[in-house]
Amino acid sequence: QLQLVESGGGLVQPGGSLRLSCIASGFGLHYYAIGWFRQAPGKEREGVSCISSNGEVTNYADSVKGRFSISRHTGKSTVYLEMNSLKSEDTAVYYCAADVLAVQAMCVLDKSDYTYWGQGTQVIVSS
Repeated sequence: QLQLVESGGGLVQPGGSLRLSCIASGFGLHYYAIGWFRQAPGKEREGVSCISSNGEVTNYADSVKGRFSISRHTGKSTVYLEMNSLKSEDTAVYYCAADVLAVQAMCVLDKSDYTYWGQGTQVIVSS
């Protein structure tokens, strides 16, 4: 059983930066594509970014392209989401999730593909 724990959320001013971490335990994180999703109050959970199991493929939602960057550190069983130039509309609970069926060089931003989910970390962008 794979367990995921997110950290790094908090309160930040518009234009600021945060780095979220997703730490895995229970099974090798390197087997899975990992996605970051977010859910704002009253809205559907949406895909933000994902990275393939081999780390060679990344995808981003249009709303975060050029501002967010995803990476993975296999040795630490950790996936990071670096968030820069944050806007108020980035305020949400951020979740990481593992896709157990994705092929090695692929990841998607469809939440229905993901099996294991963390509990989420709150990000608030406000002055």
